[in-house]
Amino acid sequence: MALGQIFLGAALAFLWILFFPRRKRLYFLLACSVIAVFWFQPGLPIRGLDFWLPFATLAITVMTWAVTAPAETRLTRANWATGAFVAALVLLLGATRYLPIDPLLTAGRPPPLTWIVLALAAAGLLAFFASRGRNPALAPGLILAALVAVLVVLKNPTLAVWADIGLRRLAGQPITHASIANLQWLGFSYIAFRLMHTIRDRQSGRLPPVDLAEYVTYVIFFPSLVAGPIDRLERFIHDVREPLPPASDAVRDGGWRMAMGLFKKFVVADGLALIALNATNALQVRAAVWAWALLYAYALRIYFDFSGYTDIAIGLGQLLGVRLPENFNAPYLQPNLTQFWNRWHMTLTQWFRAYVFNPLTRRLRSGARPVPIAATVFVTQGVTMLLIGMWHGVTWNFALWGAWHGLGLFAHNRWSEYARRRHAAPGQSRAMHGLMQALGVLLTFNYVALGWVFFALPSPAQSLGFMLKLVGASR
Repeated sequence: MALGQIFLGAALAFLWILFFPRRKRLYFLLACSVIAVFWFQPGLPIRGLDFWLPFATLAITVMTWAVTAPAETRLTRANWATGAFVAALVLLLGATRYLPIDPLLTAGRPPPLTWIVLALAAAGLLAFFASRGRNPALAPGLILAALVAVLVVLKNPTLAVWADIGLRRLAGQPITHASIANLQWLGFSYIAFRLMHTIRDRQSGRLPPVDLAEYVTYVIFFPSLVAGPIDRLERFIHDVREPLPPASDAVRDGGWRMAMGLFKKFVVADGLALIALNATNALQVRAAVWAWALLYAYALRIYFDFSGYTDIAIGLGQLLGVRLPENFNAPYLQPNLTQFWNRWHMTLTQWFRAYVFNPLTRRLRSGARPVPIAATVFVTQGVTMLLIGMWHGVTWNFALWGAWHGLGLFAHNRWSEYARRRHAAPGQSRAMHGLMQALGVLLTFNYVALGWVFFALPSPAQSLGFMLKLVGASR
């Protein structure tokens, strides 16, 4: 979100609290979120793509609700009304094409209304027939596979360029400027994980019944659309259905949280970005001390940038009566890597713990011949962290970053188990305990900072070269 979009969102929330505290709250949130999907989408050079990608977000969200909602609740009058409401909003946004001014709520000029009407009809029919299929597991499984496939394409530079070339040919545009930057699908990483969560919970029988308005609002809730956090459906719906908190409390708590986030993001993080590690200054730096300065600046910048966006989202959510989950809790002050990952991007960690780590652990430890504990820990932590790395990008460097943390977590797990068996440091004094904690924080922070080298630089060769500079072994 740009600074102007943030302030406009806060102003809308504030006006809502003042004048309409209890009237049609859900539809207000739904309308703001639908408009934000189009408004926040960056402009793209492929003709019409910056309209069709947000449209696809809404279409796949409605389709996922259709195949996960209980059959007896799908065709209610309220859900038909919601579908018509969302379609009307999309048509109104499309109609701005004919205004004699530059686009206001879309990045580029929307496509002709005839195309939008046909696309709405096709999306509605597809959702209807998918929900009426004879095999109830087929459609959710196909959507799950499609979400993973799109994530892989968007996160892999080579596949993204191929997709860009295909779309350019489809649009009749030259392919000479194809680039991964041309496929910026707003918030898709977070949207996909919310959709996957509801599909997996539906398959396991844990998904609570919700109507279409609640579901769409949950998936595209505009404060958390761009950078999370990844909320859970049952927690979000609980807040939406509860009465609004007192306006004074919402303004005080939400306003303070937003102010703190704005300071973190636009003052601290953007200031650190001037000296933080990147592909250009990694090649220019020579002395080890300056290499460490770049790396520490990057470690602090990525924390203040991401946690700042999270604070803004949480504060804006509080103004609207929704308490989004926390995502950061002093991660760099933790004495070991396990506690670091319990405090860093917590909603992403919890998602992978629920849908990857725990099921994989149960699979390996159950059965007639369970896998030994050490091997189970190595596999489950390695696979989980590798997937977290590749969620950021399907490249060698992100895979190495995930493997770096997987190995670190395994080493800490084995050391903790060894120390527990040996009853390390019995009767340890308070001063010694404090010293060991401080050393643990220092070691953990530096291990995490070294891992950021893989995150910040584009290739393993450049990452290795920079690490040699950190120890003064490269000229």
